[in-house]
Order: sequence, then structure tokens, then C-alpha cells
Amino acid sequence: MSIDLTGAQWFKSSRSSPSQDCVEVAHLDGGMVGMRDSKDPTGPALVFTPGEWDAFTAGVVDGELDHP
Repeated sequence: MSIDLTGAQWFKSSRSSPSQDCVEVAHLDGGMVGMRDSKDPTGPALVFTPGEWDAFTAGVVDGELDHP
């Protein structure tokens, strides 16, 4: 599946500071969510379905993605 991201409005968390490397997120058509590296705004982006995004963010909150 190919999603056109040219008109996406990307944003960082309000908890991000300008000097830190962050991810940016965009709400896309159809409830899809885009995520990209703020250091490389023209680079690749991940695109999640609404269910995938919910599972991803729940995993982050639950610590499933923390390094051991």
C-alpha cells in the first residue's frame, strides 16, 4: 500500500525539546497515522492503521519496547 504523505501535517510531542532527536507523527486520511524521524524529514516514514497505532502506543506505555 502506498500513502501520499506530501500534505501531512507532522508534529512532535509537547514534551519534546528542540535539541533532542524525536519522532514526528501525522494524522492521515482514513484514520491512518504516519511516523518519521525528525532528523530526516524527507526520509522514510512508517504508516500504521488505527488498530496498529493503538497496539503500538499501548506497547510503548506498557514498556514492551524498553531495552532490557
